[in-house]
Amino acid sequence: MTQEKKVNGVDVGQLFSTIENIKKKPEIAKFKFRATNKWVDGTHNRATIKDFYGAGKEDTSREPMVFELDEPPVLLGKNKGANPVEYLLVALSGCLTTSLIAHASAKGITVKAVESRLEGDLDLRGFLGISQDVKVGYENIRVYFKIDADIAEVQKEELIRMAQKYSPVFNSIAAPVPVSVLLDKR
Repeated sequence: MTQEKKVNGVDVGQLFSTIENIKKKPEIAKFKFRATNKWVDGTHNRATIKDFYGAGKEDTSREPMVFELDEPPVLLGKNKGANPVEYLLVALSGCLTTSLIAHASAKGITVKAVESRLEGDLDLRGFLGISQDVKVGYENIRVYFKIDADIAEVQKEELIRMAQKYSPVFNSIAAPVPVSVLLDKR
């Protein structure tokens, strides 16, 4: 019987056990996450997250989570929710933070607090089709971390590098990912 050891709220024994199980059975590492979305009105739409496939089985154990998406009035919306590019920043912040904490925990580093601030620059001329020379989407994103831990600054910077290296959202944004957008014919 292994004793539970938590670092930063992460069960480190379970973390290492999961890693060992995946090394033995790589097929359990395959996950499929899903989301649905329905247009409501104007620029307002509603996304729902519920089930996913992971560790070799379907997981339907959680209640649906609903996300309202809209634009601010200056972008023709009614502020019924964050806009999609803001959700992208939220997803990035959460994934980087989760990766940072998991790797700090695995190294036995106690973290007292982590905060991040994200900024992204977007030029609407691309989205509106005004200029072919302007990127449709973020031109760049900046992430600033504050880490409260009794470690040297160089170790904090190493945690940030590890967060980037192992964050699925960071890597999905930073490197091209094939995305298929198709008409659902079923």
